[in-house]
Amino acid sequence: MSIAIDIHVREKRYGTRLVLRDLRLQLQEGEIVSLIGASGCGKSSLLSIASGLDRDFSGEVKLDGKPLHGVSRDIGVIFQEPRLFPWLSVAENVAFDSGNALSTQRLVTRLLSEVGLQDHAAALPKQLSGGQAQRAAIARGLFTQPRVLLLDEPFSAVDAFTRMKLQDLLLKVAYEHKLTVLLVTHDIDEALYLSDRVVLLDGGLTEFHPGPAPRQRGDIEAAQLKASILQSLHV
Repeated sequence: MSIAIDIHVREKRYGTRLVLRDLRLQLQEGEIVSLIGASGCGKSSLLSIASGLDRDFSGEVKLDGKPLHGVSRDIGVIFQEPRLFPWLSVAENVAFDSGNALSTQRLVTRLLSEVGLQDHAAALPKQLSGGQAQRAAIARGLFTQPRVLLLDEPFSAVDAFTRMKLQDLLLKVAYEHKLTVLLVTHDIDEALYLSDRVVLLDGGLTEFHPGPAPRQRGDIEAAQLKASILQSLHV
């Protein structure tokens, strides 16, 4: 398989504070990778760099072998909060700033159906539950038909049952859209369930391999790997 995204950070600072140094993370096409680590270790900073939103760093990001200069429609981003515009309908949020072409309407309809919101296209964000709002955010992240999807703690604000349903939804859309996925999460169980690789950011990068998909929640192998990760985190 070819490399979908290649993230090389020589140095990232906020003022005089060094956040990231000498890191290289490559994701193959179709791979799902979770990035974990203690709070403040630089996970969200690395994701912001990968998205092209943060260009104030020393290093380079390549998409399909070509340098990335700023944001790209080939990279979708989903944040911790849905960040929906409250005055726009769900459908309008998904297709924000894209015009009203028939092809656009068809794509929005298809995406809302994929995330289970086909009956909420005309609803305003305040009429949605937390899980529904995040489903709308997922549909919006898929609207540009990206090849790489970046997610920053996307399920942390919902209850445990909704979180599991959203995890399964992510697996479904990643497979159907042939996405390469980089997920930042604090939930080790989530990382082990979703990912082909789990990468611990702790000064450097340490990799853990949950095994082939499909994986089961809470199986013996996952429990053993979780113990190894916690030991690496010095918990």
